[in-house]
Amino acid sequence: MTRVGIIGATGYTGIELVRLLLRHPKVRLTALTAEKNVGQPIWKLFPSILKEADLICQPLEVEPLSKACDFVFTALPHKAVMEVAPGFLEKGIKLVDLSADFRLTDPKVYEQWYEPHTAPHLLQEAVYGIPELHREEIKKARLVANPGCYPTSIILALAPALRNQLIDQRTIIADSKSGVSGAGRSAVLSSLFAEVSENFKAYKVAEHRHTPEIEQELSRLAGEKVIITFTPHLVPMKRGILSTIYASLRSPLSEKEILDLYQNFYAKERFVRVHPADLLPSTADVLGSNYCDLGLRVDKRNNRLILLSAIDNLVKGASGQAVQNMNLMLGFEESLSLEIVPLYP
Repeated sequence: MTRVGIIGATGYTGIELVRLLLRHPKVRLTALTAEKNVGQPIWKLFPSILKEADLICQPLEVEPLSKACDFVFTALPHKAVMEVAPGFLEKGIKLVDLSADFRLTDPKVYEQWYEPHTAPHLLQEAVYGIPELHREEIKKARLVANPGCYPTSIILALAPALRNQLIDQRTIIADSKSGVSGAGRSAVLSSLFAEVSENFKAYKVAEHRHTPEIEQELSRLAGEKVIITFTPHLVPMKRGILSTIYASLRSPLSEKEILDLYQNFYAKERFVRVHPADLLPSTADVLGSNYCDLGLRVDKRNNRLILLSAIDNLVKGASGQAVQNMNLMLGFEESLSLEIVPLYP
């Protein structure tokens, strides 16, 4: 059994990792860290796992954690991971990072959107963790940068169109809506019930930190620089992301032609479901699962492709994809502990 630790286990992505890994047949959770809850059993903080896990939260100390773990997930705020990741890697511990610290390959771009990077030597080594696009690289990696939730929904939706040069990349507009859990578990005014309930609002318009990450990966797919318009919205629900993406087609194509291309592109992918022409994705249909559901329409009047992408932001948008990456890094079957049928209703 591979011994696994979760660094930052008491956020939403941390406890989602615990939930998924408790049923993994080839790993054993051996360490959980939570600086504010040292000494407390994890079940006391999350009664949902009462009788499922009895691990005690411990401080983040690389030396003892390295002795207790063969593999770690870092589910910490941005900047915190770059301070500890080198220590784990030096001790031969493979790592999947759920923060943004290793997603951007250019340290100058990272500094522009976040802060100065203290481990820039690792940026070129880190593999961007979308298995459907970078599977072979992930298998060989010791450090994987788990993608953001919005980027996952947008990149998977656009990949076939960009790879096959169907669209004018100068015209891409991504309009995304997310549940409140995407903002994290810390108390923030804008996430309070009274602020969110019966409300629907855009935020960080044209300035969201996921923008450079999205553009970096779309540029790799297109083979040239891609700049998009990205607008995120907050909706009054706990989980889920629905992204609606618009782009002009380079030449007129029928809906069936594009749908066939998408179905062929993802035909062998366990966790991407391309919906048939008469069915569009919704967040309710992926709840609690590692699926990304895709659908499309062609606006013939404007020669515009409309793509729709639905994910659970805490699973395929975070912890589920992280486990998918771990499975690849450790040579396990990619779907282990992730073959969860979505909850409904």
